[in-house]
Amino acid sequence: MFNDIGALEVVTLVVLAVLVFGPDKLPKVIQDVTRTIRKIREFSDSAKQDIRNELGPEFKDFEFEDLNPKTFIRKQLDNDELGLKEIRNGFDLKKEMAELTDAVHGRESESSSSESVVGTSPSGSGGSVDMTKKREKLELEERPPYDLDAT
Repeated sequence: MFNDIGALEVVTLVVLAVLVFGPDKLPKVIQDVTRTIRKIREFSDSAKQDIRNELGPEFKDFEFEDLNPKTFIRKQLDNDELGLKEIRNGFDLKKEMAELTDAVHGRESESSSSESVVGTSPSGSGGSVDMTKKREKLELEERPPYDLDAT
């Protein structure tokens, strides 16, 4: 319940409690707080049991923790009946992003550029290198002017 409270914070709370309630009343306050927490837990457990009884035997494996969206999603991803892990592992996000970036900047990706260098022109004279140089020259000419005020 209090997993994110550190030692320094606990010491601070104890010092504040001693200052506010005083050393004489502090044991009584601690007993009252623990009794209240115990009653709340008992009430919560009885309410959960009542809900389970009302739902019937179809929901005997129902856990209230599954109502938390993070827990539900984590449980469903671990289940993997749909083959989601295989689909997730099939995507290489870095490669996809590199290809997208290259496409946006007008460059060829590594896989397509290696294919274009290996390929030959229709005449068989290896004109693909010349085509690449012409394409780069056109890209440089078509590039819009750089505006210092816009950046």
